[in-house]
Amino acid sequence: MLAQHFHEAGHEVTVLARQPCSAPWRTLLWDGRQQGPWTEVIDGADVLINLAGRNVNCRYTPRHRSEIMESRVQSTRLLGEVIRLVARPPALWMNASTATIYRHSLDRPMDEAGGELGGMEPGAPETWRFSIDVARSWEREFFAAETPRTRKIALRSAMIMWPSPHGIFDTLLRLVRLGLGGTAASGKQYISWIHGTDFMRALEFLVNHPEIDGVVNISSPHPLPNREFMRVLRNAWGTRIGLPAARWMLHIGALLMRSETELILKSRRVVPGRLVQAGFQFEFADWAAAAQDLARSERARRELAMRTKSK
Repeated sequence: MLAQHFHEAGHEVTVLARQPCSAPWRTLLWDGRQQGPWTEVIDGADVLINLAGRNVNCRYTPRHRSEIMESRVQSTRLLGEVIRLVARPPALWMNASTATIYRHSLDRPMDEAGGELGGMEPGAPETWRFSIDVARSWEREFFAAETPRTRKIALRSAMIMWPSPHGIFDTLLRLVRLGLGGTAASGKQYISWIHGTDFMRALEFLVNHPEIDGVVNISSPHPLPNREFMRVLRNAWGTRIGLPAARWMLHIGALLMRSETELILKSRRVVPGRLVQAGFQFEFADWAAAAQDLARSERARRELAMRTKSK
């Protein structure tokens, strides 16, 4: 998604990938652990965007915990070492982080200035503390890198909503299509989100604003409770029924889907304070408009896939 955005804007794009793929832009293999021929493209690059990290939509077994942590910390450490060594380091390094770093919040929004980091709030499940530890370790490694000639931004991103297979929007829409997209538990927990278009536009905005560095929340300015979020999504797709799920049902469902309930139950009430203050204009600030646009795009994607398959 991001590579295509910058490619279509006329930029020279190189993607570092763990597996080869065919694309209109250059793709180089890397493993996120050791240097290789790919380091040549870091020397002289204008911008480096690191989104590497194992998918967290899984059970937090010891093996998966290790993979989740190491895939983020090791790749970030490696890139920092390469930036320090090259003759012409990138002017900007944006590194993925996560809005999960903030505490479970029902009472008020969390921005970069006054948001409280999580992990120590009373009653927080152990799996939530693990996610916070990952986020803190990830950012600590990033900011510890000695890159005096490179501006650095940690992208504390909310869930990116985009019509593509296996993404978070696809997962939520599948529940809606099955009639299961109702309120989860109390439904009071907030969902922070950002439309994929605004995610790409926000990163481009940061590239063009050299006065911004440090941590930046990448999210819509209007998070909303799970109950309302799912109601809007059902309306956008045209589904009238959405069966609610009690907390115990969510635990069973997460076990069967080999996931964790944290993704559903933790209240992420994150707002993009620094982006708004800097004058960024969201194309999809409200979930109703975003959901309608995503639903239209998803229907078009499905129709195209069916036509292609029928040929």
